[in-house]
Amino acid sequence: MLLETSIADQIDDDRLAALAKALAHPARLKILTLLARTPGCIGGDIVQAVGLAQSTVSEHLRILKAAGVIEGQIDPPRVCYALAPGALAPLVELIGALEAASGEPARCVTPDNT
Repeated sequence: MLLETSIADQIDDDRLAALAKALAHPARLKILTLLARTPGCIGGDIVQAVGLAQSTVSEHLRILKAAGVIEGQIDPPRVCYALAPGALAPLVELIGALEAASGEPARCVTPDNT
């Protein structure tokens, strides 16, 4: 039973790390902000709004989609992107827990040097 819990914890940690890594680029944050303001944004509009090369934006979209942060619906010749509902909830929960813990007094224990 302990092994199963450890594997589940590792999967959760890996998922949280993947979400954090997907957010760890200014261009991807700009894309997410755009999608939050403009649900159902077409890929070409994202390229124009972000101001980067189409291939660069496509790579950022691929990373966000692989992490499950966004969804893309193909409507040839266009792809319509939107934020994935609830995708960031685990990360929000972790950050909330860390923020709550940071408000508590420090409890560092140091060895006695006597």
